[in-house]
Amino acid sequence: MNNAPSQKTLTFMGAPGSPYTRKMRAVLRYRHIPSRMIQQMSAEHKSRPQPRIPLLPTFYLPDAEGNEVAVTDSTPLIRRFEQEYAGRSIVPDNPVLAMLNDMLEDFGDEWLTKAMFHYRWAFQADVDKAASILPRWIKTNASDEEVAPLSKFIADRQIERLSYVGSNPITAPVIEEGYRRFLKLFSAHLAGTPFLFGDRPASADFALYGQLTCLVLFDPTPMAICVKEEPRVYAWVEHMEDLSGVEPASGDWVQPEALGPTFHALLCEFGRVYAPYLLANAEAVASGAEKVETTIDGAAWEQNPFPYQKKCLQVLRDSRKSMTPKDREALDQILSGTGAEVIFAE
Repeated sequence: MNNAPSQKTLTFMGAPGSPYTRKMRAVLRYRHIPSRMIQQMSAEHKSRPQPRIPLLPTFYLPDAEGNEVAVTDSTPLIRRFEQEYAGRSIVPDNPVLAMLNDMLEDFGDEWLTKAMFHYRWAFQADVDKAASILPRWIKTNASDEEVAPLSKFIADRQIERLSYVGSNPITAPVIEEGYRRFLKLFSAHLAGTPFLFGDRPASADFALYGQLTCLVLFDPTPMAICVKEEPRVYAWVEHMEDLSGVEPASGDWVQPEALGPTFHALLCEFGRVYAPYLLANAEAVASGAEKVETTIDGAAWEQNPFPYQKKCLQVLRDSRKSMTPKDREALDQILSGTGAEVIFAE
C-alpha cells in the first residue's frame, strides 16, 4: 500500500436511497477520506462526465492521462482507494481473511440485493412508499403535481427490472425465507463480535450494511420483520452509518483459525443460496440461454441471465488462484462442507 497520506477530496454523485451510495458513503466516513456528494440530476451532475451505464454512486476520478472520468462499481473503487488513501484499511491483511471478505462482499452486493429489490417492488406498501419518497430525494421542494409522473416512472421502471434481479412468483419463497434466515444467522454472529472479522469493519460489512439500509431502515415489510425478529441487526445497521470515531488497531482482525461457528454458518448460507445461483447464471450466460433455471434451497429458481454476476464469479476465482498454495489450502479447509467451495471447483 502507498503509505503517503492523501487529502484529495473525492466528488461523487449519489442518492440517499441507493444501497451502494450508502455503502460508499459509510466507507468514506470510516476511512476519514474527505468527500462531497453532489445531487443526482443537479446542474453539476449534468456537467460532469457520464458513465457508459449510469449507476449509483458515480465517482469522478482521473484516468491515466489525468482526465476526469466517471467511475462506478463499489468493490473496485474500494480497492483503488485502499491504494490511494493510507490508514484505516477495510481489507484484511491476512490473505485468507481477504478472500473470505471478497466472497461476503459479493454476497451482500449481488445476492442480498435480490431481497432488497424484491421487498421494495413486490409489496404494495413498499411500492407506495418508495414511489412517493424516491423522486422527492431528487428535488425536495417539488410539487405533488411534479412528483406524480416521476413516481409512476420510477415504480414502473423498477418493477420491470425485477426479472433481471430475480424477483418473481417462482423465486419469492426462496428470497423471503432466505432473508429471514440471513437475519437470524447474522444476528447470531453479531452477538459475539461487532463486525464480520473481529473488532474492525471490513468491506463486506459495508456491503451488507448498504443493502440493509433499505431492508431494515426504509422499506416497511422487511423492516417490520427485522425489528420483530432480529432487532440486533437493526441496531447494527444504525451503528454502521458513521464509524468515523472507531479507532482501529493492528490486532483487531480475527485470525482465520479463530473464525467460529457463527461465521461458518454465514458461509453455509453463501453455499446454500448464492453458490448455486452463481454457477447456474454463469452457465446460462456462457451458453446464451434466455433463462437461468436451477434449484436453490430445494426450490425452483428462474430469472433472466445477468452477465455482470458471471464476471463476479470469475473475479472470485481469479483471486483464489492468485493465493499462495499454503493460503489456498487454508481457505479450502475453512470452506469445506459449507457448499461455498463449489464455486471454485474445476
